[in-house]
Amino acid sequence: MEGITGRPELGSVVVGVDGSEPARRAVFWAADEAARRGTLLHIVHGADTDTRSLYLSADSIEGIRSAGHELLRDIAAVVAERFPDLRVTTEFSRSAPVPSLQRTAGLRGTLVVGSRGLGGFAYLMLGSVGLRIVGAATTPVVVVRGEDDTVAGVVVAAVRDEHDAESVRYAACEAEIRGASLRLLHVWNVFASAGVATPMLDGAGTVVGERVRRLTDLTARIREEFPGLTVQAEAEKSLNTAGALVEASRHADLLVMGGRRSPGYIGPTLGRVTHGLVHHAHCPVQLIPRGHGSEA
Repeated sequence: MEGITGRPELGSVVVGVDGSEPARRAVFWAADEAARRGTLLHIVHGADTDTRSLYLSADSIEGIRSAGHELLRDIAAVVAERFPDLRVTTEFSRSAPVPSLQRTAGLRGTLVVGSRGLGGFAYLMLGSVGLRIVGAATTPVVVVRGEDDTVAGVVVAAVRDEHDAESVRYAACEAEIRGASLRLLHVWNVFASAGVATPMLDGAGTVVGERVRRLTDLTARIREEFPGLTVQAEAEKSLNTAGALVEASRHADLLVMGGRRSPGYIGPTLGRVTHGLVHHAHCPVQLIPRGHGSEA
């Protein structure tokens, strides 16, 4: 657990809008998050007019620009009414949504996307823009899921191993600014070791004991670093890790999970557990690229 080197800095919040209802909900979630952090909210509309200009008329492009600027004005006005003390900036980008959001977020901003865009396909639980943002993330990303604003007072941190210390610390910060408790949840997938030799399976009790020890150690360090935070830890056996985490999300305000791949990015493709969460969770899901913001 030596990766714990200090509290992460929760940066500014960047949210994309496209006129859809999920994006509108994402804006209000992002505004609430920025207000809690005491930081800026950047609202971005990536219109992709540079690409569209290759096959659309000048009048059509001007119509897209006009509609985009109007969308930004309208949503900024509603945000200002609900959060009068929040600092808000808007940006109309000629680039596509994904590079526009990534550029605005920079190295430390948190990206917020809705669960689905204007594509209109209900079976796509997360839209194509959201998938590309999550898959190529180099900065924290929140996928705003859930159908209501019920407050559970709990932030859940998914813990796989000691390398998730960084994402747990992000979860602790999120719990702290919400006045919520923190639940560390390690799910041991019974089938994950299906290809392991039989002698290894005979020592399953030792493996579970080591997992519990690591979780206990991480919990103690988080309690030490966040003395005012209520922290509980649970290790749970399941046949389906994603399913267990989705179920946990029913009773959470936010579920935080670390990236599985090498430092600096989550993607370019998503692991099965991450994919399941961003498509089916009952609360917003925050993904922290492994290695983000630390030297660990």
